Amino acid sequence: MKIMAVDYGAVRTGLAVCDKTEFLASPVGVINERDFSQTMLKVSYAASEYGVEEIIVGHPLNMDGSTGEKAELCQTFVKGLQKLVEIPVRLWDERQTTVQATTYLNASNVRGQKRKDVIDQVAATIILESYLAFRKNNAAKESE
Repeated sequence: MKIMAVDYGAVRTGLAVCDKTEFLASPVGVINERDFSQTMLKVSYAASEYGVEEIIVGHPLNMDGSTGEKAELCQTFVKGLQKLVEIPVRLWDERQTTVQATTYLNASNVRGQKRKDVIDQVAATIILESYLAFRKNNAAKESE
């Protein structure tokens, strides 16, 4: 099943999509948009364009698991997006993904404007990889 991950941001929203086998997660772009409703609309267009069957939106919980202002905004984003698409839209815990993305970009020596251009895509890819690993592990447990 093709799945799209969304790393929502007030200015830039990263997107990643996996292949039908759910093996490879790839960054597919960034939506540069400050308007909340327009961002939802553009994500819905991207979901249609890539033919995805599920959307995962990163849920930036606090380290203790509580919700802060950004996590609540992402919950609102999911509710609005669900009205625009006819496929499941779910929140997925994204704690530490930006840290992981930064570590990856540091190791790849990506700096400056180039980093700003790709960090949200990398974070979306990490969110998607985490979700795919969860699906794979749960499928393996269910078949035991």
